[in-house]
Amino acid sequence: MTLFIQLRLKRFFNIVNAFNAELLFDPTNHDFGSQFAVRNQLAFAAFKAKGAIRAGLVSAVVGIDLIMDNGYQTISGIALKVGGVTEQVQVEANAALVETRSAGVGSVIDNQRVLELPLNGRQVTELIFLSGMATQVNGAGLNSGVRNFPTVDISVAGGLSNGLTFRLDGATHNDPYNNLNLPLPFPDVLQEFKVETSALPAQYGHHSSAAINAVTKSGTNEFHGDVFEFIRNGAVNARNTFSSTVDSLKRNQFGGAVGGPIRRNKLFFYLGEQTTLQRTAPATSIGFVPTPAMLQGDFTAITSAACNTSGRAVTLKAPFVNNKISPALFSTPAINILKLSGFPSTTDPCGQVSFGRRTASNQFDSLARIDYQATDKHSMFFRYLQAKLDQPSDHDPKNLLAGSTANLNFRTQSLVFGDTYLIGAGTVSSFHATINRSAVPKTNPQVFSPSSVGIRIWDGVPGLTRIAITNGFNIASNNETPSTYNTTNFELTEDISLVRGSHQIGFGVDFIREYLNANSGLNASGPFTFNGQVTGLGLADFMVGLPSAFTQATQTVAYDRHNYLGMYLQDAYRFSPRLTVTVGVRYDPYLPVTTKYGWLSHFDRQLFTQGAKSAIYAKAPAGLIFPGDAAYPGDG
Repeated sequence: MTLFIQLRLKRFFNIVNAFNAELLFDPTNHDFGSQFAVRNQLAFAAFKAKGAIRAGLVSAVVGIDLIMDNGYQTISGIALKVGGVTEQVQVEANAALVETRSAGVGSVIDNQRVLELPLNGRQVTELIFLSGMATQVNGAGLNSGVRNFPTVDISVAGGLSNGLTFRLDGATHNDPYNNLNLPLPFPDVLQEFKVETSALPAQYGHHSSAAINAVTKSGTNEFHGDVFEFIRNGAVNARNTFSSTVDSLKRNQFGGAVGGPIRRNKLFFYLGEQTTLQRTAPATSIGFVPTPAMLQGDFTAITSAACNTSGRAVTLKAPFVNNKISPALFSTPAINILKLSGFPSTTDPCGQVSFGRRTASNQFDSLARIDYQATDKHSMFFRYLQAKLDQPSDHDPKNLLAGSTANLNFRTQSLVFGDTYLIGAGTVSSFHATINRSAVPKTNPQVFSPSSVGIRIWDGVPGLTRIAITNGFNIASNNETPSTYNTTNFELTEDISLVRGSHQIGFGVDFIREYLNANSGLNASGPFTFNGQVTGLGLADFMVGLPSAFTQATQTVAYDRHNYLGMYLQDAYRFSPRLTVTVGVRYDPYLPVTTKYGWLSHFDRQLFTQGAKSAIYAKAPAGLIFPGDAAYPGDG
């Protein structure tokens, strides 16, 4: 049987036909008189072609005898036709917006993975842990959550948590207060994310641990965007195996992003907003308050073994006998506190009361970006980022023991201008101007002042009295004291990148001016501590008005100023496709911290012994001197 196939032939080629066979032959053989082989998954066969064909790229009808190992096979009704061969070149480029050629160790996370990865709370900082070199740590009080916008302490490759360089759109994104990160954008407006550590290039000399680079999205010639809502609710979650109750967290995150052209090929915009509403059912807390029997002077029940966690009875110290105290010895301020509206009462013989502390927060994240393509060689952008956190105090007027936190109304803002210019073949200039501002106020709820209940001290923080009783109850806490930590920093950077043969050279300069304006009422609030060292029982110490500790001072203020300057030169030289050597040098001079009013005190023991006082601040204690005093170290 003869099988006819119409083919468009090249000089040498392979054809895969309908039999899943590979036909191998040379079309320059004009007489086609020889046999040639074809491999098939089912059998080995041989073809014998009949006829002639011109050399070159032609169309031809070829008669072929199909000779199988088991003899000739009859194939009928089959006409195989190969259409015209076309050549198509398709180029796909997802250019990395963050430079990946570096001696450092790290990885780039693109937008698709940023959106698809299950980030806890949609916090972009979770991406840092994907580097495999990062872990969460306790940063020695750097991340108090009340002096800075809440974030996490992260150590990369064993480095310090405040040793990370955060760059957003090429600009600094570190908090001047603690060197941790300012709030990062939410995933939908983030284009790319990179973590780099180990042998960092000289460009990242500001911090030693690692460099975190993030880039926000830009608009294009097409309108694009999305809307989203993520809900987490314990009502639809399974109970943890090791928990007696289901998760009570209720978190609702919703928002959207949109980008597109303002003027095609020239001016583009991108906008995004995310709202996060979070609520948590109050956890049950336990306290112990004076009972009616204690108010009558009878402490026998509260001092029994049944009412003490140690399982042992307590005996009040002398001069008290039989665990009884005369009500005439009770402190007037203590009685006044127990009479306040909202102070709980109990019928429990041990004085136990239960209460809950509510937890709620609302966070709003916004981003706006404008990109301008001036020419093929010149582009610019403006980017504005804002994060706002509102978290009300857990103070409950119906229960004075519930209050432990202040009202938080935090806000951070970041504005960046970027300018990229192609100076010439292989030479690019990148300039950035940045301003970051954080307002972190903490205000205490108005409950009662020490003087309002008869405590004769200065009301350092009006409306706030702090009391801590061992194995008793607490009123307020250090997290309820007022404070303000406002920071501002300005940055100007210029980076030049040159490609000269096998050299990739970079050099630039970075200048940052930082401001911290802070005040805290922590020490001014005057906390009282009753630990039982006087009578043997904390509640008894409170009732007789004998604290074990009391401290009070004026408000703490800080008006610090700091300049940072860095310059670098680096070169990545490619010796061969398998060897690249990166060298660099960076100059970071030490510039001391200054204060707005020169409030830098120095204590001199010899001056203290002599009773000498400062001429600048005459009311300062002896031995404490300030800039401007003759004995002040240095240039005064």
